[in-house]
Amino acid sequence: MDLLLKNAVIVTVNPQREIFYHGAMAVNRGRIAAVGPEDVVLKAYPTADTVMDLDGKVIFPGFINTHNHLFQTLLKGLGDDMVLSDWLSTMTFPAAQYLEPEDTYYAAMLGCMEGISSGMTTQLDYMYPHPREGLDDGILRAFKELKIRGIFGRGCMNTGEQFGVCPAIMQDMKAIEADLVRLFDTYHNTENGRIQIWAAPAALWSNDEENLRMLWDVVNSYGSGLTVHVSETPFDRASTAKLHGAEGTDCLEKLGILGPNVLMVHCVHLNHGDILRAARYDLKVSHNPVSNMYLSSGIAPIPEMLAAGVTVGLGVDGAASNNGQDMIELMKTTALLQKVGTLDPTSITAEKVLEMATIDGARAIGLEGEIGSLEAGKKADFVIFNPYRNPKAVPMHNPVSTLVYSSTMENIESVAVDGEFVLLDGAFTMIDDEQGILRDAQRTAEDLCVRGGITNRLEGHTWRNPAP
Repeated sequence: MDLLLKNAVIVTVNPQREIFYHGAMAVNRGRIAAVGPEDVVLKAYPTADTVMDLDGKVIFPGFINTHNHLFQTLLKGLGDDMVLSDWLSTMTFPAAQYLEPEDTYYAAMLGCMEGISSGMTTQLDYMYPHPREGLDDGILRAFKELKIRGIFGRGCMNTGEQFGVCPAIMQDMKAIEADLVRLFDTYHNTENGRIQIWAAPAALWSNDEENLRMLWDVVNSYGSGLTVHVSETPFDRASTAKLHGAEGTDCLEKLGILGPNVLMVHCVHLNHGDILRAARYDLKVSHNPVSNMYLSSGIAPIPEMLAAGVTVGLGVDGAASNNGQDMIELMKTTALLQKVGTLDPTSITAEKVLEMATIDGARAIGLEGEIGSLEAGKKADFVIFNPYRNPKAVPMHNPVSTLVYSSTMENIESVAVDGEFVLLDGAFTMIDDEQGILRDAQRTAEDLCVRGGITNRLEGHTWRNPAP
């Protein structure tokens, strides 16, 4: 064995939802060899190259983020307290059209570092603006350096100016197709399979029918997936209907973009028919509650989706509509928002939220056979949670409840992907100069604001008070 973890509480999220309160886990060549009661595992695997006594700490499956826009990590705090139209026109679009490859690299490094610090082992990025070449490669470079499991969604927009899309970040279909094929041929299933390529049209209302059908054909030719924002706001539904003559999942059905390799994002305003259609075609959903709250988009009908059998994973969304990349915060917000939205404290549980962050997230991206739970044969993506790193998590009576309701990023002590620690005892193992990366990210963000003419920062930010 390469690694033996013992004297741990192990929350497996396996089909039986077993928790081993005196457990051990053996890892060899990046995969879990055994997990179970400590005496059973140690009898089978008494030694390993590295043995870690966890002294009652908790092992969870690695957390899976099913939606992000990593370039937005440089825009934290610039879109506060704005309606979506102002958020787009005064900050997101002006910044996006001036992006350079160095910007996307540092944005991805910063976003992935924060994600890893909160237990994120898998990240799906959704890169939709392409004002110039090379932006995608900066993000993929960060994935490789940090050794996170990364799905890169090659986004695009080829229409939508009538709905407010900035022409500077649009592309024609031939350019989109050529670059998507290049990314598949260069990066797909590289780094021991950790990196995958998907298509990620920015929205149904910012891509015409021909472009959407092309993307669907390409991803299916590579056996990959497609993710797209669907029914995020009433504007989203109305614009989609105006462009395509159908809205929500009706539009996907009309275009023939259907099946288990379709991941719909947000879905705040799906109606009952949409939900039944999603269940019928096994369309997956990425739920982004912090972003939906930040932009006042509404509360997605998650209990109805779950009751219909729709797979729902969790997404932090871009930091410009979240101001963070924190999976711990995301889990608590998911639980509390549904309770207040339904006026029913039983509408969702801590255990279900953990499932959404792990095995359901894995199912949403088609990787439930490899990650999302701690089972023999699966890839060794896991989190070591130490309740004693922060008093908020003490006492720990129920490890799942403690994680979802009573913890912070400080409690994430170590994180492993493919059995290799990317965070160990709170320190990044793949970075020589963490402070240097953070300072470079700050400098890059400031430079981008200057290029984009964004003045809502420092002395340019005015004090806002809604009171009369």
